[in-house]
Amino acid sequence: MKVDLFDFHLPEELIAQTPLLERTSSKLMVLDRKTGKVDHAIFREVKDYLKAGDCLVLNDTRVLPARLFGEKEGTGAKIEVLLLKQQEGDVWETLIKPAKRVKVGTRIVFGDGLLTAVCTGTADHGGRVLAFQYEGIFYEVLEQLGEMPLPPYIKEQLDDQDRYQTVFARERGSAAAPTAGLHFTEELLEEIKRIGVHIAFITLHVGLGTFRPVSVDDINEHEMHSEFYQVTEGTARVLNEVRENGGRIISVGTTSTRTLETIATANNGRFKESSGWTDIFIYPGYEFKAIDGMITNFHLPKSTLIMLVSALAGRENVLNAYNEAVAQRYRFFSFGDAMLIL
Repeated sequence: MKVDLFDFHLPEELIAQTPLLERTSSKLMVLDRKTGKVDHAIFREVKDYLKAGDCLVLNDTRVLPARLFGEKEGTGAKIEVLLLKQQEGDVWETLIKPAKRVKVGTRIVFGDGLLTAVCTGTADHGGRVLAFQYEGIFYEVLEQLGEMPLPPYIKEQLDDQDRYQTVFARERGSAAAPTAGLHFTEELLEEIKRIGVHIAFITLHVGLGTFRPVSVDDINEHEMHSEFYQVTEGTARVLNEVRENGGRIISVGTTSTRTLETIATANNGRFKESSGWTDIFIYPGYEFKAIDGMITNFHLPKSTLIMLVSALAGRENVLNAYNEAVAQRYRFFSFGDAMLIL
């Protein structure tokens, strides 16, 4: 299966650079995955498409202010560091710009010495392993010095850092936001609960691989990056009960989808408390075992995310819907509009 099958024309001006003032005021496209029929709504109306007994599954990961700007000790050369994955303790896998200036043994200083790091090794795709040194609590130092790691296609500065966090973000460790969840407010979630819809949380810490383009022609040759996930016993119990009672499991975002499908695949369609690393790659031909629907944003051409959506709703249905979204001037990507697939 060729990557070019998932290409479409996207005018650059439709890439949303800033979030809307009101989270729930985004457009919502509703796609019937069996017929390909499309409806247009506003996101706050998502509750009208849900029923008592359904379950919405949200990813409660919290984005770290993971972009740091420092100087190479001795030369003063400017170094940009992006935290990707905590290996153990204060040792992190990172991306560095410019990487060629940071060799094993290089020391980097941030914030006039509030935080320092020594390069202790290399990682895949030109990454570097850094051991950090500081006084106090690492995450508090990071909040003081770090910036939100916005995707590379967003050129505007983000005035309110919280707009790149979901209102239910709890578990620190993500390099990017689970952006389908950005449309929800606490008030909307309460309205959905009052209908009789269950709200369940999983955790998947999004890695930067989510932005990395597919660089091979054949999908089967693409390797996904592993990301850490965790599902509690309480969430697993709710999901099993919803399934047994005939309710629909609707994942919010591709991250929730990948987590649920990882667990259901390992447990013959059941859900159980678990944690670990997943590199599941979902593309057309995949048989879904966990979800009945999904809320997601509009994704990059030829990305693994549009492949996942196409696996659920059919490639032609999805590309037709995307062309409709372009014609209707929907906003794309992280700060863009949403799609509900049922």
